[in-house]
Amino acid sequence: MNKRQTGTQYEQLAVLFLEEKGYRILERNFRYRQGEIDMIALDREYLVFLEVKYRKDDRMGTGAEAVGPVKQRRIVRCAQYYLMRHSEYASAPCRFDVISVCGKKVTLYRDAFQAVTSL
Repeated sequence: MNKRQTGTQYEQLAVLFLEEKGYRILERNFRYRQGEIDMIALDREYLVFLEVKYRKDDRMGTGAEAVGPVKQRRIVRCAQYYLMRHSEYASAPCRFDVISVCGKKVTLYRDAFQAVTSL
């Protein structure tokens, strides 16, 4: 299985996990020329931008630890672009969550990081 297939498999696991928690998935793999957001969902009144990271094990750190400042800035820019294209969410509070999949264990980090600029 290549990296893309592996990523898709674990993103699907994350979707099922989130739906059980009451999230409504709006988009998957939203692309912008400077990046991509793995998932965009609604969690009650929040518009949530989600990054999914998979690790076979935690010897090299968790998937959540892999979402550093550079990746965070790319996600924020992509979220801003999404909001420009979807004015229906202009007044919704936004949040950035990270889903870490380690083996088969799924961990949700709500409000994992903040946007440096306001959304």
